[in-house]
Amino acid sequence: MKVAIIGAGVAGLATAALLTREGHEVDIIEQRGEVGGRAGSFASQGFRWDTGPSWYLMPDAFEHFFRLCGTSTEEQLELVDLSPAYRIIDEHGEVVDVRTGEAEDLFESREPGAGQRLHVYLDSASRIYQLAIDGFLYTTFSDFSPYFTLDMLRRIPQLLASLCTSLKVKVNTTFSDVKLRQILTYPAVFLSTHPESTPALYHLMSHTDLVQGVNYPLGGFAAVVRSLAALADASTVHLNTEVTGIRTEGSRVTGVDTDSGFIAADIVVSTADLHFTETRLLPEHLRTLPERRWARRQPGLGTVLILAGVRGELPELLHHTLLFSSDWDDDFRTVFDATSGASESIYISKTSATDPGVAPEGHENLFILVPVPAEVSLGHGDLHGRADGQVEAIAEAALAQIERWAGIPDLRERIVVSRTIGPADFADQYNAWSGGSIGYSHTLGQSAFLRGSNRSARVDGLYYAGATTVPGVGVPMCLISAENVVKRLRGDTTIGPLGTD
Repeated sequence: MKVAIIGAGVAGLATAALLTREGHEVDIIEQRGEVGGRAGSFASQGFRWDTGPSWYLMPDAFEHFFRLCGTSTEEQLELVDLSPAYRIIDEHGEVVDVRTGEAEDLFESREPGAGQRLHVYLDSASRIYQLAIDGFLYTTFSDFSPYFTLDMLRRIPQLLASLCTSLKVKVNTTFSDVKLRQILTYPAVFLSTHPESTPALYHLMSHTDLVQGVNYPLGGFAAVVRSLAALADASTVHLNTEVTGIRTEGSRVTGVDTDSGFIAADIVVSTADLHFTETRLLPEHLRTLPERRWARRQPGLGTVLILAGVRGELPELLHHTLLFSSDWDDDFRTVFDATSGASESIYISKTSATDPGVAPEGHENLFILVPVPAEVSLGHGDLHGRADGQVEAIAEAALAQIERWAGIPDLRERIVVSRTIGPADFADQYNAWSGGSIGYSHTLGQSAFLRGSNRSARVDGLYYAGATTVPGVGVPMCLISAENVVKRLRGDTTIGPLGTD
């Protein structure tokens, strides 16, 4: 069939790579002048930064996807194992380094008995992670009969227990030390939600960093995007082309209208933000999720991003560094329950610690992520034009905080180049609903089959992929969402990954 894919981000490229291997003729339509979407890249004065994803987690999902494409991670990427996996610094300057495989010793050193409790916790996380792989990620939820097997029925009590409490409650009733609680609840940020609103089911995320480990692909996520683009090279890519509508005949899709003309298609796969697809590209009578339905949904995390090139070395920071405030709950409430302000618990990526090609000799590159409310009104950064005052103030405060907490008093003086990105940029550049930067929150009501469907209920031939549909946010989930489109088109109702033989 002829397929039109809206968006050339990770999900769009991955979907194209799989569908061309299925024998379909694919056109990818991208409004920007480059592929990659939110997994973008920016270079200036000899520095290069990834402007989106920076944690390489779930290596099994990458390997499985590459196998579907007839290749492997080893052939596509050069991975570096990060040890320590990341560093934590608090407002008092205390430093804690977290190493994959050694977390039990760390926990025991801070809280007697916590090492054994972590062993039990991670054993549960690993089992739930495998359950998610086997039954809840690689599926379209189009047939629930596979869940009524003896094996699945045996797992239901554990599953229900993990759904009926929050990640915060699960962690806080098991551990007392503040740092240990933070190590186990910070993955909620990867899920674009608050630990209070995150089902305890998602303690499976600790399996990814404390058991599987944290890697870095040399060249950053730009290298991942290049790999996906090469695998999708049988597609026709239309850059600088904006989709203005999804055309239908009755309730059947016939293609997409663009600012350069009509592109006919038997199938349309939108990897654009679901809110944008539903409310801007479809007429009201064909919307599965009309505007009134969005009042009950949560857009997730907003961010102010700072890209800084710094003169001299920064040994105080590792490849991944997290500044964790003791006002943990207040930080999350600022982000998810307010309309302004910024978290003091921020993330710093210094890829120059691992990758010599991202900064000039004798310099470092910093990617700084400050969680903020998903509010377009917070404004723009200066990467695409002039920065708004609120974004500038948040960025300045974050840099000053790093100076104090990490003990780098002259950090701002040593910055030779910097750019910022704000929530309004995510809305402008990626049509992100409410300026959210990652994707919709993984609350109970926005997880698994409750998150929605990857097929339109009102338009035959319209499918969805990407971070705003099932299975969820993050690069691995986008790869899986592409596979789930293949399963839809094949009529495959199984609940596990496709075979790679």
